[in-house]
Amino acid sequence: MATTTNFGWDTPDDTDLVKDGALAIRTLGSSIDTSFVDLKGGTTGQVLSKASNTDLDYTWVTTDDANAIQNAIVDAKGDLIAASAADTPARLAVGNNGETLVADSAATTGLRWQGDYAAGKNKVINGAFDIWQRGTSFSNPANDAYTADRWQAIHDGTSATRTISRQALAPATITGFDTRYFLRYDVSNAGSSNTYQRIGTRIEDVQNVTGTIVVSFWAKADSNRTVGFQLDQYYGSGGSSATVGLQLSAAAALTTSWQRFTATGTMASISGKTVGDGSYVLAYFTFPHNTTLTIDIAGVQIEQGSVATGFTRAGGTLQGELAACQRYYYRIKTSAAYGDFGSGYQKSTTAGSYMIPFPVIMRTAPTALEQTGTAGDYNILHQSGGAAARTTCSAVPTFQVATTAMARVDATVSSGLTAGNGGIFGADNNTNAYLGWSAEL
Repeated sequence: MATTTNFGWDTPDDTDLVKDGALAIRTLGSSIDTSFVDLKGGTTGQVLSKASNTDLDYTWVTTDDANAIQNAIVDAKGDLIAASAADTPARLAVGNNGETLVADSAATTGLRWQGDYAAGKNKVINGAFDIWQRGTSFSNPANDAYTADRWQAIHDGTSATRTISRQALAPATITGFDTRYFLRYDVSNAGSSNTYQRIGTRIEDVQNVTGTIVVSFWAKADSNRTVGFQLDQYYGSGGSSATVGLQLSAAAALTTSWQRFTATGTMASISGKTVGDGSYVLAYFTFPHNTTLTIDIAGVQIEQGSVATGFTRAGGTLQGELAACQRYYYRIKTSAAYGDFGSGYQKSTTAGSYMIPFPVIMRTAPTALEQTGTAGDYNILHQSGGAAARTTCSAVPTFQVATTAMARVDATVSSGLTAGNGGIFGADNNTNAYLGWSAEL
């Protein structure tokens, strides 16, 4: 009898008699049947798996066999299969809502979840309360007065004693939030006839906050307090009437400890509305009124979508946030006696005109000048008798004209200037002097 090359099955020789054919066929069939017996049977969904190195030694197994990645390696929706080493699969647990996946060679799987810190997603400029150009503490600010950059005090009533101030935030005080300051809203005397008490910020262009949005912030209070949040749509000059864009129904229940609050909603549609110049969304916190209280706010963020992601500044960096604020307001202040503001020329023996550039292009050309209100805070540096001299101003500086890039300021002294000569306008022997321009919405 001959045998097959690979499996050694018996087959008839060419010279075998015909009468032996049936036996030869039975012998061959028996060999094949024996060799393939392991392939017989199995159930729906099973697969063949090698049982040993022996030819045709297989077994039927479920798809989750010991040599495959096991179903049990994942145990929650969103889990990922990564690798902890060569040929070593491992589970990476799903991250938190809004987090993104980044490579990290120090992590077990070489991957980790972290907050989404993309710059520009936050619609709120100065949401971390980093920038305070106008000052760092405001006692009894008037209704609609700006305090921290881009943030207004909004209230009615009489006799209340309010203070809005910048407070230092120690590093790692709030988990997941590491900036330097927070805003404190303190009412030490409740006053009377108060029907609303708010602090808010204006987001330029009503078209900038639409659809589904999520608001997030950290807050605490002197005792258990309830704080609301609302966004109103203003359509600007020549635009449609103002509307309530979104009033979040989930009020924040503040305690004496820092917490992050998030709320999601859908802005009222602006379809069919007329958007004019200077449109904006007013986003504001609503505080209890006619009562004494202290409320601390940090890390305010408004972003598109339904999931609150990690806090980022609208400007990306401190410098970017400052530049974003200076688009709406710019204050130049001396840090030492006799600091200089700008240069220009003397129009007469008593008056000069001086140009002061803005560090960024402002939203619109300012139309007024802010200053200390005291003439003695300012002086003019000029040439007198062949030598440089400083003469204290006899009147406060006045606004003349401005573009979005620079402003011209006039200053006055009693005497001593030379018409046509150049000069420098600056602060006198103090550090109080400042000049400010507003292009707020």
